[in-house]
Amino acid sequence: MDLMGIVQSVEASGVGEWMRTSLKAMPVVEAIHVMAGALVFGSILIVDARLIGLLDTKRPVTLISRELLRFTWAGFALAVVTGATMFTANASTYFDNTAFRLKMLALLGAGVNMAVFHLFTFKTVPRWDRDAAPPAAARAAGALSILIWVCVIFFGRWIGFTKGYDFEVPEGIDFDFSSIQMWLFARPFQAGGEG
Repeated sequence: MDLMGIVQSVEASGVGEWMRTSLKAMPVVEAIHVMAGALVFGSILIVDARLIGLLDTKRPVTLISRELLRFTWAGFALAVVTGATMFTANASTYFDNTAFRLKMLALLGAGVNMAVFHLFTFKTVPRWDRDAAPPAAARAAGALSILIWVCVIFFGRWIGFTKGYDFEVPEGIDFDFSSIQMWLFARPFQAGGEG
C-alpha cells in the first residue's frame, strides 16, 4: 500500500467517520487541541525566555526546565492525540494541504532544535545554570525555539483558513442555537421588563 493508500485508510477508519458525523466531536477535539497547544507554547516560552536571558539569571535553568517541561510534554502528548484525531476526519485533504505540511515541517524543526540543544549545549549547563549569562548556543536555541513554535501556531491557524477539512454537515444534524440565543439575549430584556 502506498502512502496515499494509508492516508485514505486513516480517513475511512471508524475514528474518521465519527469525527465527520458527530456534531460535537470536531469542536470539542479542536478546543482541546488548542488548549494543549497553548500549554506547550506557554511552558516552552518561559524556558526559552530564561535561555535567551530575559528572565532572572538567579533562577537556575535546570530548575525552570524541571518544573515546566513535564507540562510541555503532557500538553504535547495531548496535542498529538487530538491532532491525529482531527487528521482522521479528512486525512487526504490535510495531507495535500500546504499549511499542514509546513506545520509538520516546523514541528520536525522544533524536535531537531531541542535534540541538538540537549545533546550539546545542555551538557555545559553547570557552568551557566545560575548567576551567569547563557552561552550564545543556548540563546540561539531559545530564540529559534520561540520562532519555530510561533510558526507552528501560524501554520496551524492557516490550515483552518485553507480548507484543511472538507466535509458536509451530515443529514439529521440541526444547528439550532435558538435556545442559546434566547438565553443570551432574552434574559437581559426579561430582567429589564421585570424591573
